[in-house]
Amino acid sequence: MARMDSHTEDDDDMFINVSLEDSTDFSSLKLQLSPIDPPSTMMNSDMDALDVENQIELEEKTRLINQVLELQHTLEDLSARVDAVKEENLKLKSENQVLGQYIENLMSASSVFQTTDTKSKRK
Repeated sequence: MARMDSHTEDDDDMFINVSLEDSTDFSSLKLQLSPIDPPSTMMNSDMDALDVENQIELEEKTRLINQVLELQHTLEDLSARVDAVKEENLKLKSENQVLGQYIENLMSASSVFQTTDTKSKRK
């Protein structure tokens, strides 16, 4: 008769020892491998660990994506603000030039602000 002993050395490796007597009929011999530990016990704990790990990784990715999006919006806001400040600066420069020219014209038209060169020309 055939005698089968099975055991696992590692989680994935399975060894089966088959002892056959001389009178064994090989045509009727069928081997069926079945794991020693039920797959639900080992696989569920492994799957739970993987699910938790995947969930943590997914949450971390989601957090980073949200942070990147927030930073992009902040950068867009800052960029818009810089553009607005540049426009305001150009407007103020233009106004300053107009005011400067106006002040020069007023000073040249007034006798109070006449330079000393003008007095020397009168002599």
